[in-house]
Amino acid sequence: MSTPLPPQHDGVDAMLADARSRLERVSVEQAHDEVRRGAALLVDIRPGWQRAEEGEVAPSVEVLLVERNHLEWRFDPRCEARLPQASYDARVVVLCQEGYSSSLAADALRSLGLHRATDVVGGFAAWRAAGLPVAD
Repeated sequence: MSTPLPPQHDGVDAMLADARSRLERVSVEQAHDEVRRGAALLVDIRPGWQRAEEGEVAPSVEVLLVERNHLEWRFDPRCEARLPQASYDARVVVLCQEGYSSSLAADALRSLGLHRATDVVGGFAAWRAAGLPVAD
């Protein structure tokens, strides 16, 4: 039986702060503008049940739906399961419900070499609150 590794962080809040220290997070307005200009890929990592319950980004906004448990495989340029958009230079802006899991996910993408990956402050809740396009 292997010996467990000692924790690297003093709890999840410290882990989140560490991840965010490597990100230049964007506001919902910045994310919307980058996607509208074709300068970024907006990736909603929320599970289908959560999108159904909380709402979705409007179809008029180009958004990729890649649930969190598939994200690294879909964006690792070396992986056979990658999306066509997967590239080390891709500007991937990750969106979750409130902006917590997206920070950890964006940091994971950065650790794979996607050096421009980041996330949206406040997540979809902030997107909706800002009056940005949501599905009817």
